Amino acid sequence: MYLKAFTDYLLYEKKYSPLTVSAYQRDIESLLQFVNKSNNSNQITIESINYSQIRSWIVVMVEDGVSNRSINRKISALNTCFKFLIKVDAIQTNPLSKHKALKTSKKVQIPFSLDEVDIAIANIDGQDKFESLRNKLIVETFYSTGIRRSELIHIKLKDFDAVNKTLKVLGKRNKERIIPLIPSVINTYKLYLEERNLVLNSSNNSYLFITSKGKKTYDTLIYRIINKYFKLISSKQKTSPHILRHSFATHLLNEGADLNAVKELLGHSSLSSTQVYTHNNIKELSKVYRSAHPRSKK
Repeated sequence: MYLKAFTDYLLYEKKYSPLTVSAYQRDIESLLQFVNKSNNSNQITIESINYSQIRSWIVVMVEDGVSNRSINRKISALNTCFKFLIKVDAIQTNPLSKHKALKTSKKVQIPFSLDEVDIAIANIDGQDKFESLRNKLIVETFYSTGIRRSELIHIKLKDFDAVNKTLKVLGKRNKERIIPLIPSVINTYKLYLEERNLVLNSSNNSYLFITSKGKKTYDTLIYRIINKYFKLISSKQKTSPHILRHSFATHLLNEGADLNAVKELLGHSSLSSTQVYTHNNIKELSKVYRSAHPRSKK
């Protein structure tokens, strides 16, 4: 009962994506399965869970090799659920109120260099003109706008305004933002649109990016496209769409872009999320600092 109410709350009030809600639900159900199995029961519900049971679950996950980062994410989902249960008077206290997150090492996301991006785009060609232009537009859109993979997949034809050179993006929690587009993206878009219109049934699809069969693109396809071109020219372990978003933000900041402006372009709700991209900018900042500070030459 309460689990269904909680997922509805996340979907319709908090405006979480269906994928996020499904992940939250899996985490809660995983805990319930563990607790019920440990107690030879099938009657224990989320509102009756205590911290001792949660701690036992954490210990088992650690022993099974689940990363601290993944465990913290699961506990965060539980914490959100318990806060909801307090809100609807299903429980009086949050069993996680005194819980401390497990320590995690900060992952350093290494962005692509300017040369790597340029070379990857230049290498996008092939016998199929439609797929080549689509893939080129996907890479250029990621790098020139910094949008998320899910946001790119859901771009519709009407969202891409070639006249005003802007892109309307529907971000997390259904927040819209308008992102300016550079000329090279507009040029590729026009070429892609010509090929797109030749694809069978494409006229029945309102989404900008489609497969060769006229269907909407999907997560794994977008990942494969980015990975395909950047694996060829980069030695970095991670060559995902998120690294292109990371590169977009890092390169803007390297060129002196205002942090608040980058925050708005990325669709972040707070500056703390954007500030992670300033870590890679420290060398550039140090160079500016040494050349500009009045005492640096003394």
